[in-house]
Amino acid sequence: MQDFDVGARLKQMRQAANLSQRQLAEASDVPHGQISMIETNRSSPSVSSLRKILGGLGVTMSEFFEPDAPVTQALFFKPHELRDLTTRLYSTLEGPRGRITLQQVGDARAHNLQILYERYEPGADTGEQMLEHASHEGGVVVAGEIEVTAGEHCAVLKAGDSYLFDSTLPHRFRNIGDREALVVSACTPPYL
Repeated sequence: MQDFDVGARLKQMRQAANLSQRQLAEASDVPHGQISMIETNRSSPSVSSLRKILGGLGVTMSEFFEPDAPVTQALFFKPHELRDLTTRLYSTLEGPRGRITLQQVGDARAHNLQILYERYEPGADTGEQMLEHASHEGGVVVAGEIEVTAGEHCAVLKAGDSYLFDSTLPHRFRNIGDREALVVSACTPPYL
């Protein structure tokens, strides 16, 4: 598999948006030199930096990493029709443990709503580096149990329990149980 060229993709998207490096830096609230360093592949952006930059472009992580994904106007979806975002998740996490699988329902961007079917193997953890993004998210645990940390709050949720919070709160998901945990979640605006 060929490595994804983050710098070339960012430059392509910035130019398509008719933005200079300086304009994108200002829109993203990052230093001007950072855009140049990333585009020339002299620096790899952190997850949080890349999210900020993509926010300045109005683009999700999924759109950035999967530019040729087909757009569908379907209203109903079979399990095999869900869009697998697992590789996108792992490209955004810093220090994840265990296997986490994410599948998206339909075209999140078109609806400004990302609905995910999430699977966490026993011991799976999004990592000690907490997630943060400009969204709101919520979900329902369908099976197993999952520890959810959001800001200073932490709870172990079991089947039937749910959560809802502002995603700018640093957050983390861990399966501390001995069997797979299943979660159905929603996030607006989409973040992967």
